[in-house]
Amino acid sequence: MRRSITAALFFLLVLPVTLRAQLLQPVTWQMSAEKTGTNEYTLIYKATIEEGWKVYATDIETGGPVPTSVNYEKIPDGLTMQGELQQLGRKEEAVEPLFDNMTLKFFHKRVTLRQVVTITKDVTLKGFVEFMTCDDRQCLAPEAVDFEFKLVADEAGSDTETTGHDGILTPIKWKVYSEKIDETNYYIYFDASIDNGWKLYSQNIKPGGPVPTSFKFKNAGSGYALIGKVDEVTRPEEKKEPLFDNMMLRYFKHHAQFRQHITLTDTAAVVRGSYTFMTCDASQCLPAEEVDFAIDLRSGLIIATEEPGEDTLEVAEADFGINTTPLGSCNDETGDTVTTAEGKNRGFAGIFLLGFVGGLLALLTPCVFPMIPLTVSFFTKRSQSKSKGVFEALFYGFSIILIYALLALPFVIYKLPPDTLNAISTNVYLNIAFFVVFLAFAFSFFGYYELTLPNSWLNKADSASNVGGLVGIFFMALTLALVSFSCTGPILGSLLVGSLSAEGGQMNLMAGMIGFGAALALPFGLFAAFPQFMNKLPKSGGWLNSVKVVLGFLEVALAFKFFSNADLVAHFGILKREVFFIIWTLCGIGIVIYLLGWIKFPHDSPGKVKIGPARAAFGIIFLALSVHFGSGILKGGNPFLASGFAPPMFYSIYPQDTHCPLGLDCFHDFDEAVAYAKEVNKPVMVDFTGWACVNCRKMEEHVWPEDEVYKLISEEYVLVSLYVDDKEMLPADEQYVSAFSGKKIRTIGNKWSDFQSSYFGVNSQPYYVLISPDGQVLNNPVPYTPDVEEYASFLECGLSSFREAEQVAEK
Repeated sequence: MRRSITAALFFLLVLPVTLRAQLLQPVTWQMSAEKTGTNEYTLIYKATIEEGWKVYATDIETGGPVPTSVNYEKIPDGLTMQGELQQLGRKEEAVEPLFDNMTLKFFHKRVTLRQVVTITKDVTLKGFVEFMTCDDRQCLAPEAVDFEFKLVADEAGSDTETTGHDGILTPIKWKVYSEKIDETNYYIYFDASIDNGWKLYSQNIKPGGPVPTSFKFKNAGSGYALIGKVDEVTRPEEKKEPLFDNMMLRYFKHHAQFRQHITLTDTAAVVRGSYTFMTCDASQCLPAEEVDFAIDLRSGLIIATEEPGEDTLEVAEADFGINTTPLGSCNDETGDTVTTAEGKNRGFAGIFLLGFVGGLLALLTPCVFPMIPLTVSFFTKRSQSKSKGVFEALFYGFSIILIYALLALPFVIYKLPPDTLNAISTNVYLNIAFFVVFLAFAFSFFGYYELTLPNSWLNKADSASNVGGLVGIFFMALTLALVSFSCTGPILGSLLVGSLSAEGGQMNLMAGMIGFGAALALPFGLFAAFPQFMNKLPKSGGWLNSVKVVLGFLEVALAFKFFSNADLVAHFGILKREVFFIIWTLCGIGIVIYLLGWIKFPHDSPGKVKIGPARAAFGIIFLALSVHFGSGILKGGNPFLASGFAPPMFYSIYPQDTHCPLGLDCFHDFDEAVAYAKEVNKPVMVDFTGWACVNCRKMEEHVWPEDEVYKLISEEYVLVSLYVDDKEMLPADEQYVSAFSGKKIRTIGNKWSDFQSSYFGVNSQPYYVLISPDGQVLNNPVPYTPDVEEYASFLECGLSSFREAEQVAEK
């Protein structure tokens, strides 16, 4: 009674102070509902408390300050509270002079309240959080903060991927419980509910792949004993896993149950331990996660996981001083990706131009060049008027373009997905096959054999060309395409492989084929309209075969580009950067020696080669190219004309001095990276990665090595790679319980995972964030981005935002 009167008098005394200090708001609350399972939510009430102030716990005795409480207007039908309200934060207990020296529990800096609920239908839950805050001299009047949660139930039978926050994937939900066999024997069950499309791996898988599911019992032998090993009650599937080089792996889909037999030696025993698991879907894996459990076998209830006598970890937030609101807006339109229509258009234009150049080269081959005057003369002579002859020649040219466009049509109709096209460019066996095919093309150009289509095809096309009208003209164009295949085939093959290996895929191929056909069709329409120019064409002769041989050397060089792709992906270690440039240099020297007449091929004319101005000019050009590519043999050599073709700089015969991806300089601690970034005044590139992250390796092996990306990372950014699955333990004084997830942060990997999840609301890797040295996020972060152009644009965007911010600061 005395304490109640004291409290009432105290509030009367402090009320004027409160009114005078009405602008004081030392505590701010954030409310959210996190979906944590099927029809299950965790309601989160998070308070941030200013320095010097405190908020009182929910479990203080009466007669003092108002305890913190969560109050509901009405519990709606269909909603059930699961367990008690949890308090997460560093709870202190001390004598409080303001309240007659009562011993009170309170929180400084922050406190998070969590309540788990389940629902059977859509519900709206309203209420308020009531709390009181004091500093060393005064208290503010108790305050109520309203909240309203609209909780949506899952549809019956739906398989909804669960995310705690946007981007936080939690595809596996666990339930741990016990079953009594007799007075001293129990089963402990571990039930995993697995979202559609995800897998949980068995305990019994080979090393070198994903992390197997495993169970640890920390206090076995203290009050209980384990009988045998953990059984897999659910039978796993066993199939090849594409994410891990087609290893044969055992895994579970939809549901898995594990069971451990326990025998008690002490009826009061509590079983404590942890389970570790990893989960993947068709395109990505989440980092392995370790979850503690503690179960009282007598009641079958899960209890607090701290062992008796164990120091309770402080509940804290990952605090890295980062402003996550993007500074720049250069990639706002695309959110987490940086694809732009402009970038795709540039890709199509580039492939069209490449196809057009290929078509021009095909015109100079002996299969096509002699056909130009014959075909044009046929149209101009058979027509009754010049205008009709020009029209027919133009239609003939249009038919050529149409025929080559139709060759690409199946790829467009079947719409090869982007992942398939990426697989083409990185598949070891396909790249080796392309290497062999290109060598076959090369030796065909050298004249050792001819690549021809079946004679039956040629005869049918030739017969159809005798039909009158436009139909006959179309089949004349088809005949040209078939007859010239021995010369155009290798060039078309190069275009096909190059287009499908690049980002953009089937539409790139269509653009390239149209470009190729347009170049072949151009002279027929041009010379039909202006026949006087045809007299200026050079006469057919041995120079046409020389063009084929030169193209043969170029095919050899391109063949080794595809072998280089396979070598990089499979880590053969055969075609290092310097070896690649030796081969390209030898190809260039081979062309020079051939043009000088020092070597001959089967279809070359006998006798001494006459070196005219054209041969001499091309000889000088290829000699200069040989010297240029030869500079790449030296350490650090970087011939700019080979950009995007040669193996990356790090893939060298010379020793590398760094243990970071691609030989880059990097940090593995965020604070160290920021400190260095401040010294050199460069932005920080944060690479959230993992040792077992498949897509991380794809980015490091296929995107980062590209010159435009590698140059930006190595020269413009301070790289910090944070491994979320690093198992090295944190020092004891740095371990804590995450205020974001409620999980114990004990390892370095836990720390970086908590950093990523709490700041960016994402827990999948890879994830890339560009940050200024003062902690400002520069643009929208991006996840796995296999498109080189998009990724380079993302890096350019961040760099542009950083430089603009510097200019503003200087004014």
